[in-house]
Amino acid sequence: MMSSNTRASMSSDAIILFGDFQLDRRRRLLLKDGNPVRIGSRGLDILIALTDRAGEVVSKRDLLESVWNGVVTDEAGLRVHMSTLRRALGDGRNDARYIVNVAGRGYSFVAAIKRSHTSLASSSDSNSADRLGRQFLSHRGLFVGRDEVVLSISRLLASRRFVSIVGAGGIGKTAVAVALVARLRAEFGDENVAFVDFGAVLEPGLVPGSVISAVGCTLGGSDPVAELSSFLADKRMLVVFDSCEHLLDPISLLADRLFRDAPFVHLLTTSREPLHVEGETVHLLGPLAYPAEEAPTAVDALATPAVRLFMDRAAFSGFTEDLTDADAPIVSDICRRTDGIALAIELAASRVGSYGIRGVAGLLAQNAEMALPPVGRSKS
Repeated sequence: MMSSNTRASMSSDAIILFGDFQLDRRRRLLLKDGNPVRIGSRGLDILIALTDRAGEVVSKRDLLESVWNGVVTDEAGLRVHMSTLRRALGDGRNDARYIVNVAGRGYSFVAAIKRSHTSLASSSDSNSADRLGRQFLSHRGLFVGRDEVVLSISRLLASRRFVSIVGAGGIGKTAVAVALVARLRAEFGDENVAFVDFGAVLEPGLVPGSVISAVGCTLGGSDPVAELSSFLADKRMLVVFDSCEHLLDPISLLADRLFRDAPFVHLLTTSREPLHVEGETVHLLGPLAYPAEEAPTAVDALATPAVRLFMDRAAFSGFTEDLTDADAPIVSDICRRTDGIALAIELAASRVGSYGIRGVAGLLAQNAEMALPPVGRSKS
């Protein structure tokens, strides 16, 4: 077992190699065969925590404390992020094993690793990945049921330049923003898209620096906001501010300045509240639709995005059966109980592989072992 002194002495810029992957801790970048893997900031934090203690069992409590660092969440949120990370790694496919769940104790990184100080990524690749890849999640397999919303917001962005996606925690704001980026990347070009995850930023004073790093600006003066504004003044870019609700004041001031001083920048924000900035167009994101009738057929139920999301996540949890007419009303009721909230649906569906559809319905009915999304700064 690695001692705490040994772990503390490891260089923070070490490159960790395992399987076909390369984890660059300094740039917070995961590559597979030289290509960025989009796993989100929480996924990166979990992977770093586990590889730092490779071969050991890391308790769920330790992971929650080190990755969330005081932000309110629970084990259900950890399970969702862990499931996303394992899917991105291809864990369990083609006999590849990276992370195992040790029942009652925690998680362990079991693959062989090597440490290096030389990255395989080219400088041009890493520059693009630094701007877009740190918190950007792949929308394939993570996005269900918002196609019309994405099309509508993309049109608003084109005409009004500044759109805020506003909605309750867990409603799916980040997923929509990610899908919008995927839709618009070809129009703007990878080098002109920046995704800033403010969910990992806790201090107001760090807001300008987070954006400066994301857009590729090099500081040289004493006023970072003015310098950022000058840097973007003649650039056509898509800039995404994700999870703004806990930093509304500094982000609002910065967004207002950029909207006025950078006329070719298109700004997309996600927040539980509007920024209340001149020029902001607010799009209120509602819950996913679920069947209105009490006893829909499987075909009718799967025509709604809430049920499609549930079955998609159930498949990732190990559930291999198709939705039947007998179970369709049960799944529909689960989606109704969760109010069509995407994160709540995902949390419920993540237990189907272990409990089955009817078992999960029973847990929800008893309000046991099943929790709706925590009221913290969880990703949405």
